[in-house]
Amino acid sequence: MQSVSTEEPAVFPTQPTAPAPVRPKHKGSAQLFKNPVLERLSHTHIALPVGIFAATALLSMYYGLTHGFMSGASALGLFLAGLLAFTLVEYLVHRYVYHIPATTPGRAKFQYTMHGVHHEYPKDKTRLAMPPIITVFVASLLFFIFRLSFGSYAFGLLAGFTFGYAMYLFVHYAIHAYSPPKNFLKVWWTHHSQHHYRQDEVAFGVSSTLWDHIIGTMPSKKSE
Repeated sequence: MQSVSTEEPAVFPTQPTAPAPVRPKHKGSAQLFKNPVLERLSHTHIALPVGIFAATALLSMYYGLTHGFMSGASALGLFLAGLLAFTLVEYLVHRYVYHIPATTPGRAKFQYTMHGVHHEYPKDKTRLAMPPIITVFVASLLFFIFRLSFGSYAFGLLAGFTFGYAMYLFVHYAIHAYSPPKNFLKVWWTHHSQHHYRQDEVAFGVSSTLWDHIIGTMPSKKSE
């Protein structure tokens, strides 16, 4: 006589499940690499990347002005255009690259290494910016991209863009390293805290809330 199994058939999901939300830890630091050299290089003092991008901005503006690539008025306009462009790039990279859906093991590893580790250890001051080696590479790459794309306008645009990058790093560090001030600057602390602790699918702007307002990703008033 053939036996009848009473076990329920296994059910396999047809789509990958979303990872569980990361609970922020306010002490400690994650180990990203087994190699001790790579692990050490993944930490940096915030002054180094901020200084590199700020110096890039100053040198770019100085070179463009002293070599006749732009005048005072055009330099200011290009600088402001580059600064505005950075705020948009900051928003888009944070939203679509740093928060890429972790639908595969490769994506999950990429997302955690690039940004997830920051959400898990938001108070780790040594991982609030790229290491100096990568910072120098990014600054150099930006110069060549801007020079090839915009010609003589590159110096003013690059100055604004890299100044925006330096300010973003400084603001982001201050938000995580210091208590919120009791003045109008508190809006940055409140906005970014919503992203970390309440709604990580909104509030992608760090140095500016402009694009969250325009695109519609401001935190809900109920959450605030």
